[in-house]
Amino acid sequence: MPELPSVPLPPHSVLDAFGLRGVPEPLTGGQGRSVRVGGAVLKPAEGESEWAASVLERLPRGAGFRVPRPLRSADGDAVVDGWTAAEFLDGRTGPQRQWSGVLAAGRALHAALREEHRPEFLDRRTHPWAVADRVAWGEREADVVAELAEPFALLLSRRRPVEAVAQLVHGDLAGNVLFAPGRDPAVIDFTPYWRPPLYAEAVVIVDGLLWYDLPPDLLAVGADDPRWRQMLIRALIFRLVALSGLAGPSWRAGEKEATRFLAVTEAVERG
Repeated sequence: MPELPSVPLPPHSVLDAFGLRGVPEPLTGGQGRSVRVGGAVLKPAEGESEWAASVLERLPRGAGFRVPRPLRSADGDAVVDGWTAAEFLDGRTGPQRQWSGVLAAGRALHAALREEHRPEFLDRRTHPWAVADRVAWGEREADVVAELAEPFALLLSRRRPVEAVAQLVHGDLAGNVLFAPGRDPAVIDFTPYWRPPLYAEAVVIVDGLLWYDLPPDLLAVGADDPRWRQMLIRALIFRLVALSGLAGPSWRAGEKEATRFLAVTEAVERG
């Protein structure tokens, strides 16, 4: 494994609190902040970590998906000195050749989350993905970098009002489902949003079209629902605005990404 010196490591006091023994090993993927210690994964806590732990603990087992069960300290805390811990789940990362499995895992998870209440912290989030989510649903406006202005304007012109019941969903499923032979898919890195489950599926499909060479026939996975195209449009706006918010002053991929978004928008329009 390549050396990742920038990854913070939990102190021994945190390992002791969670009852863990071993040397922390940085894990690849995600935001590059997770480490593995034996059968557990630790990462820096976020403001919603205690809430997320309580939600994951309530989810049923054997319902068509697995989630990493949170670990708690001897005092019952899910966060210790700024760190969280959860069980390590094995499996091969999708989504290539596993698109149907990703979608099925998402549907099973969202069915289990249906009765959860909307968390108040969603209104306080200001990171690029939270802003992009609100822009996608017309709850706020935003400017984007000049390189993405053309596809952004096109997508906004294609957006129409749509009615759908929102609930708690995982908004970033595409690269966060693990597959292991004989076991239910494991859904990791729970990323909460309050949106229709069909929109969460649209984000998966859009991610596939943009960055994973999604098989073209899967574009129609939700076509029996008349709201599907509008969900795809919103998912594209979400990814475009988030990408713009993450682009730094030396960003050099603008023209390539603009072409990519224009091509996917055209594919969505063709249906």
